Amino acid sequence: IASIMNRVRDLKNKYRNEDNITDELNCTKISADTTDNSGTVNQIMMTTNNPEDWLCFLLRLEKKGSPQVDVSLLNRLIGRYSQAVTALPAEKYSQDESYARILVRFAELKALQDPEEARDQFHLARLNCKKFAFVHVAFAQFELSQGNVKKCKQLLQKAVECSAVPLEMLETALQNFHSQKKQLLSDEEK
Repeated sequence: IASIMNRVRDLKNKYRNEDNITDELNCTKISADTTDNSGTVNQIMMTTNNPEDWLCFLLRLEKKGSPQVDVSLLNRLIGRYSQAVTALPAEKYSQDESYARILVRFAELKALQDPEEARDQFHLARLNCKKFAFVHVAFAQFELSQGNVKKCKQLLQKAVECSAVPLEMLETALQNFHSQKKQLLSDEEK
């Protein structure tokens, strides 16, 4: 038992040292590899399996390139986001902001490949996480980018009606919509 405990302590120290690199992301439980990341995914699923760890892992994976130009990265990201959505039950995490961000980003990535599938994912995000204004704004932005101006306006108005928060984000998006801006929220406003 002492030998096993020493080995566990050594492994903890080894991973703690590696994790110091990613402390700024508050992701101290996960170590990222540069290949298929299956070890990290298995670790998340078998230990915590929570939206925060998934989101942290997925955002780190996104930093490896630009999914808009790297099709292989886009496919890998879509696969990992799909895994996260499958692994996280909506009924348990619908009030979790990290879960909502995973759903929205998954839909945004899908939009690069297939707008119809992206629309379905946005619907899913809105259905499961309707209290978050950014979910509604992201869906409205998608519809605006697809040329569906009327649908964009409807989504923003419904978000106000269902009391999504923060209300200021929705008001800003509506103002930008009425000003006929192509972006409902600037990076600063986000």
